[in-house]
Amino acid sequence: MPASMNVPASNKPASMNPSPLRRQVSAEEWQTRVDLAACYRLIALHGWDDLIFTHISAKIPGTEHFLINPYGQTFDEISASSLVRIDLAGNKLDDGPYDINPAGYTIHSAIHEVREDVACVLHTHTAAGVAVSAQRDGLLPLSQQSLFVLSGLATHGYEGVALDHDEKARLQRDLGQCGFMLLHNHGLLTCGPSIPDTFLMMFTFQRACEIQVMAQAGGGALIPIPQAILDGARAMAAGVTRSKSGLGGALAWPALLRKLDRLNPGYDA
Repeated sequence: MPASMNVPASNKPASMNPSPLRRQVSAEEWQTRVDLAACYRLIALHGWDDLIFTHISAKIPGTEHFLINPYGQTFDEISASSLVRIDLAGNKLDDGPYDINPAGYTIHSAIHEVREDVACVLHTHTAAGVAVSAQRDGLLPLSQQSLFVLSGLATHGYEGVALDHDEKARLQRDLGQCGFMLLHNHGLLTCGPSIPDTFLMMFTFQRACEIQVMAQAGGGALIPIPQAILDGARAMAAGVTRSKSGLGGALAWPALLRKLDRLNPGYDA
């Protein structure tokens, strides 16, 4: 993914129906809530949701707290106000009618605990993602999209539904400093320095998996990308990371918000 300018993640006008919560939280927290709610709805818009399951979390700037989805709402109805604020121990910090998904807490708190560079963690159970995660060789170098993922891809073995807190240490170890993780027999995970970047990373990961499954279904011999090109992609990705100029998400994000405003408004309420 190409580097991009540091532009605001969202420059859209405030909602016509401002939430009372907006007056109770910092401007930084509210902006995080708006972008995270938009991310949930974009996942639903692309068909990557799994009813009320899977999760996206975002760290509230300047704190150790993070936001996650209310367990029971579908992704296409989540709004900035409905997101649940929790601490690293999984405690809800505000009153509200919804609890959180315990498995979501386990996976997301594990990463937020040790990765100060990560602002957002996104996890999906898409058919193509789970299909590739169930293959012994995992993601193959078959597409340009796969190049970006393979430049920083970790894997984690399946241990059942992620309710065992002892698994957190193994998740942390397996992820290391990577931004992409293939959870075997389970699905996909991305984590990045912003919500827009993390969404773009998942878009690329998901597309690479879809291409792989379709290419394999064609039945013909596959042409892998040469190792020299893979090595070059890793060097390019390392340079983008060091530049701290973003992974390209900020360029696409305003257009994605405009699309949401046309098709599914209300995420910023």
